[in-house]
Amino acid sequence: MEGSEDLESSLLTQPWASVHFGESTFLAKVCFRDTGYILLISDLSSVWYESADAEAVGQRSKELNKRLTVHVSSFLNHLCNLMCPLLAGQPGATTTFSCHHSPSGLRLHVKSELSGLPFYWDFHCCPAPLEMVFRHLVRPLIQMNLALQCQVQELISLLLQKDAEIEDYRESGATLSRDRLRTKPFREETFQQNFMAETLPRICSAGEGQAFASALQQLYTAVTQQEAKQARKRRCSEDDVDTASTAETTEHPHPPAPSQEDETTSSSERTSPASSPSQKPRLPAAKAKPKKAKGLFS
Repeated sequence: MEGSEDLESSLLTQPWASVHFGESTFLAKVCFRDTGYILLISDLSSVWYESADAEAVGQRSKELNKRLTVHVSSFLNHLCNLMCPLLAGQPGATTTFSCHHSPSGLRLHVKSELSGLPFYWDFHCCPAPLEMVFRHLVRPLIQMNLALQCQVQELISLLLQKDAEIEDYRESGATLSRDRLRTKPFREETFQQNFMAETLPRICSAGEGQAFASALQQLYTAVTQQEAKQARKRRCSEDDVDTASTAETTEHPHPPAPSQEDETTSSSERTSPASSPSQKPRLPAAKAKPKKAKGLFS
């Protein structure tokens, strides 16, 4: 069975997508499995999520769809078929979505059809923990920023090389057959100034709905796949350390408890007079020195 942690790991590599509920714009990502689903949604002010296993899905489906008697896997599959087109920007014509804020979080209501009968579903989303927000949003965005920065520097380097190549052609006497193709030499500082003054305001005025265009979704997926790969390596390293520790314990077990005979022998040695601390050891008797005979004229 795939646990909630495995489900969240699968969600990590799913890109964010812009979705609209009425006049409100959200970023959302979702992952469905036979064992349940996990949904992450944000209005860029707050982040909410819901993780539901198959048992919770079955219980809620009975409450909301009393006329439908289908297997839980069919509910999960139908929910997946409703949510995926929404995230792709192509919601079904017969499906409606609405969201409602509540003191406990966010509720996303879905109305559709299943097997010719009305189908209803409510996603009960609560505030996401900080670790989830950092893992799915903050850290990937920082890594994407670094990747784009490296990409820009490589493009600048290529432009400068192209300018040097064109200048070499000109010095060799080469001329353009079409004057409209003539370009000015690239100046990085001028380019940055024009970008900040002209392009950046245009991007910022586009609104929050353009937060994750298709190219950025691909970059997000690539970045999170690397993150998941590094996480697997760390887990494997930790498992190797645990295995080595277990093997060392097996090769060098604790010494066996002393047998009764050994205990008796050790006890007798401890109580023997020679080793008893209460008795002082006897010193060998000193030999008497022979007396010197006194002479007549001493």
